[in-house]
Amino acid sequence: MTLEEFRAHCLKKPGYSENFPFDQVTLAMRVGNKIFALMDTDLFLSINLKCDPERAVELRERYAGIVPGYHMNKQHWNTVSTDGSVPTKLLLELADHSYELVRDSLPKKVRGALEQG
Repeated sequence: MTLEEFRAHCLKKPGYSENFPFDQVTLAMRVGNKIFALMDTDLFLSINLKCDPERAVELRERYAGIVPGYHMNKQHWNTVSTDGSVPTKLLLELADHSYELVRDSLPKKVRGALEQG
């Protein structure tokens, strides 16, 4: 999976935005101004994604390419390798899951504005 392919998948999501809040290479993907994915654009070796805590543990046990979130709350975030050790289909599913978790945590008014366009 390339960064361009991952971005193309995420760009379709309502309320999607992105920026570089920390430095010139750390891309933050957002919904409603809250981060749902974080990655280094120079290397693109992994992506930090939010995850349901129980599912996060299961995924870490099953895939060597999924570990507790680097520099994140390790209960709620995973670092997912983009080297092929995690299937592309699963990587995109985890991106969708992260987006949905963050979107669903937004205030009702903000979620309603996302749905309207």
